[in-house]
Amino acid sequence: MSTHTPAAADMKSVLSGFCTGIAVITACGSDGRPVGMAVQSFSSVSLDPPLVCFCPARTSTTWPGIRAAGAFAVNVLAADQLELCHRFAVTGGDKFAGVAWRAGAAGAPLLDGALATVECVLEDVLDGGDHAIALGRVIAAEVHRDGAPLLYFRRAYGRVSDSGAGASASMSASMAAARSRSEA
Repeated sequence: MSTHTPAAADMKSVLSGFCTGIAVITACGSDGRPVGMAVQSFSSVSLDPPLVCFCPARTSTTWPGIRAAGAFAVNVLAADQLELCHRFAVTGGDKFAGVAWRAGAAGAPLLDGALATVECVLEDVLDGGDHAIALGRVIAAEVHRDGAPLLYFRRAYGRVSDSGAGASASMSASMAAARSRSEA
């Protein structure tokens, strides 16, 4: 078995074949102003206790503000929110200019139009190499509307096709049955 470390370009090429959803992580900064960043590294970790994680780059200029806040919200973006994704994916500027939102239970901005929101208190921050692994304890979770999620696949944004929606629902039922028999 080979033990060499793959090059970053090889890692990006291989992992771009894994489809992810897009979320915007938001918090209320120490100065009272909202901060936020787009991520594709959001995941459920545990149901008992309810935990989620996301992985901000160590070079992120927004992450220190979210970390200092001690609480954050995960705003799951819909397929029709690509412009919002681009707004929160850049460094600097007033990302919230013209964006409608309301404060959540812990003060983090909940973006209007998101498919769902998950509100968290920061539980722990783990080392993840060139990224941090931010672990959040869920204090509130809500689905706001039905709709297709904004997806990222092979370095491009997309959505679930309408023709695939029925297949996805059938596959989800099969996967749920299999999951009930698994340990994962």
